[in-house]
Amino acid sequence: MNNEQDASSNKADVYINKNKQKRLQRYGWIITLGGLLFGIDTGATNGSLSFMSKPDQLNLNASDEGLVTSGITLGAAFGAVIGGKLSDYFGRKKVLMYSAWIFILGTLGCTFAPNALVMILCRFLLGLAVGAESVISPVFLAELSTPEIRGKFVNHHELMIVSGQLLSYIINALFGVMLGSYRGIWRYMLAVGLIPETLLLFGIHKVPESPRWLVTKHQNDQAFSVLEKIRNSKEDAKAEIVRIKQSLALSSKQKKATFKDLKIPWIRRLILIGIGLGVMQQAIGINIIMFYGTTVLSNAGFSHSAALIANISNGIISTLATIASIHLMGKIDRRKMVITAICGTTITMLAISILSVVLIKSPIFPYVMLLLMAIFLMFFQGGVSPIVWVLLSEIFPQSIRGMAMGIATFFLWLSNFLVGYIFPILLTNIGFSNTFIVFTVLNIFSLFYAIKFIPETRGKSLEELQSCFQNRHVNQNSDK
Repeated sequence: MNNEQDASSNKADVYINKNKQKRLQRYGWIITLGGLLFGIDTGATNGSLSFMSKPDQLNLNASDEGLVTSGITLGAAFGAVIGGKLSDYFGRKKVLMYSAWIFILGTLGCTFAPNALVMILCRFLLGLAVGAESVISPVFLAELSTPEIRGKFVNHHELMIVSGQLLSYIINALFGVMLGSYRGIWRYMLAVGLIPETLLLFGIHKVPESPRWLVTKHQNDQAFSVLEKIRNSKEDAKAEIVRIKQSLALSSKQKKATFKDLKIPWIRRLILIGIGLGVMQQAIGINIIMFYGTTVLSNAGFSHSAALIANISNGIISTLATIASIHLMGKIDRRKMVITAICGTTITMLAISILSVVLIKSPIFPYVMLLLMAIFLMFFQGGVSPIVWVLLSEIFPQSIRGMAMGIATFFLWLSNFLVGYIFPILLTNIGFSNTFIVFTVLNIFSLFYAIKFIPETRGKSLEELQSCFQNRHVNQNSDK
């Protein structure tokens, strides 16, 4: 009889745990709606730009096109810094909710923009929300998850980004091919973002605040209440509260890192690593494809309509590669994945540079270019982009996580802006092949950086990582 009762009790525990896992996953998907908006808004001009540039629409010149495309990333650079600081002060949930409002206002502004200036300003406004979201969501996900699932959990954010870009490409292709002659069709392409933006605005109210942030504000009872709903048992929740307190106590013994006081060597080193990760991710050249995929394919020989359709494959490959990365995240070391992937992107960039000279007049070149772009995306989305976001969410200690993420992602977005702005200029002034040679060289520099500086974080709790980084600095000093 007792055995039957024990078995019944175990089944009940499993059921409760499954419910808690489902609840945690539901919170995760709501948070990552911000990533979907990230993808939709950054991919929106890849296909719609040619329509809004027409003389009877916004009449954009080459400089305007560059600013419309990359203005969102310039705004994101500032949004990252502001969002990181605000999330440390007001909480992850509240700032993400405010970001949803900015997404809606920015999208409405872009949809009804009467001229280039208004469009650029509204794209910058959207960028503020994108930048804030890019800082808050990975940190929010990491702070809700456990070490065992953290890599996969945070990587859902990257999956939503590439899914948003794919959705943008499909919508732009459908509208562009079927309704391309309709005046102002680009406005409808941009307005689609209002749907997930509204879902985020209402959905975020169902998500609890980060338990780690609550502990920093001495709201321990609320933090325990949150953890009790998403951990296997009360004992697990209590143990995690203790670990968070210990981590914060350890951080409090260190001099507080601020913008005017970053002289603590191990913290300064982590922030510099974070900055390097952000710059490296963008220098590899992903946004040549994600922002200008239709332009690149048109230059390779496709007609505009064919390029719009072919560009959908880039979104599909990005999404599939990100899904594969989620499955590999818990099995392969982060560092190994990044280094292997950058080797792949470097070789692919070099191949594009060479074959664009050898095959430029061949009728097969457009298809060769499409294949090489797909290979590049498989390496980048499968091993570089998702790992960088996970690493950024893992390496910084709790006391400065929001601020440090803001600094790192500021440089990530600034690099993103520079790549997005200079690519069409390089394409016009030095040609197709030479432009890709420039990015081949940048890939080589990125590979050296990855080998030299990227740490390994797989399988360690956020508190263990903080201790490791601190002890490493102490050990280095003792060796001297």
